Amino acid sequence: MGKQDGSERTVTDGDVDDSQTPFLHIDMDAFFASVEELDDPDLVGKPVIVGGLGGRGVVCAANYVARTYGVNSAMPMSTALRNCPNAIVRRPRFDRYSEISQQVFTILEEFTPKVQPLSIDEAFLDVSGALSLLGRPRIIARDIRERVRTDLGLAASIGVASSMFVAKVAGSRAKPDGLLVIPAHETVGFLAPLPVTALWGVGPVTAKRLRSFGYSTIGDIQIASAEILVSVLGERQAEHIHNLAMGIDPREISTHTAEKSIGRSQTFSDDLVDIADMRREVLRQATDVAARARKHDFLAHTVTVTVRYGDWSTVTRSRTLTDPTNATKLIVSEAHALLDSVDGLERGVRLLGVRLENLVGEGEIALLWEDETDGHEIDDVVDAVSDRFGSGSVQAASLLRAPRD
Repeated sequence: MGKQDGSERTVTDGDVDDSQTPFLHIDMDAFFASVEELDDPDLVGKPVIVGGLGGRGVVCAANYVARTYGVNSAMPMSTALRNCPNAIVRRPRFDRYSEISQQVFTILEEFTPKVQPLSIDEAFLDVSGALSLLGRPRIIARDIRERVRTDLGLAASIGVASSMFVAKVAGSRAKPDGLLVIPAHETVGFLAPLPVTALWGVGPVTAKRLRSFGYSTIGDIQIASAEILVSVLGERQAEHIHNLAMGIDPREISTHTAEKSIGRSQTFSDDLVDIADMRREVLRQATDVAARARKHDFLAHTVTVTVRYGDWSTVTRSRTLTDPTNATKLIVSEAHALLDSVDGLERGVRLLGVRLENLVGEGEIALLWEDETDGHEIDDVVDAVSDRFGSGSVQAASLLRAPRD
């Protein structure tokens, strides 16, 4: 996969065979930071970081100038500012990013109804039904990029390939502001030199295990013995990874977008005044809704926290995630951050609520890899124990002291 700073950028120059490449992957370049530059042109050409400035602040996004200093998303803000002390930091404006995102998707849907969102700034498209009207896949991809730039003033990178997986890999190699087409007959050769971590489902732990057996590139997987791969990974994962290494990905675009939400709230007979009690209650609720999302195979794009004061005035805070999730660790972190952003908690809180919104089924999202830092392995254990012994059988230690009901 291309480096985040774009130093390994690869693009298509001239005409290529795109006759069997109906899948497009579009990714807005440094989206949050690019929107900040759009709204404040004085930022263009300067290192820009979007994220929190508190002691626990993290980088949500960085433009490509900042990335040349080694600043990456999810990095602690303290580390980012050490790497790039002259960076301009802007707090996230998720409502604004969502507004621009909707405009991007409106443009995409003018080209094809087969649009599958992956996150606020990323989507798959199937343009097979638009070829007779709009031209070849490469032409459609070119026109989409021009429309996004002309109408919104933003740059987008697009990968074009014979499958969704290869299109996404191509799109990542084209960043920033590029277009890369992988002809179907060149798929295996394109994938071969890439590291095994480019395969969906291969995180740091699995990659380390593969490397210990001599498999460091996708090309190594392509020629690997099926028996050895099964002994290393297990039958199901071995088959999945080998298929991807050969560019085999049978999935199709899913356009199901029904609105769904999962929430929990609690009204207290006596107002909560202790911030620690409030955070503990948010932890309880976030843990519950995350477990329910996993039980029903949902991923959440948005986390919302509701606070009602003793005088019945109500404040709602929401955050739209870059990638949808049902991981307890991530949802709790977002919910706590939203609670911390609310002013006046010391006045006393009558009600607290946590809600997951803009849900999609796990089968509708083409993210097959797992973030090995999101605590999903712990979630798997907790879910298994809860299924056997009942909900709440395993809890965070801090929940053993409950706030007053």
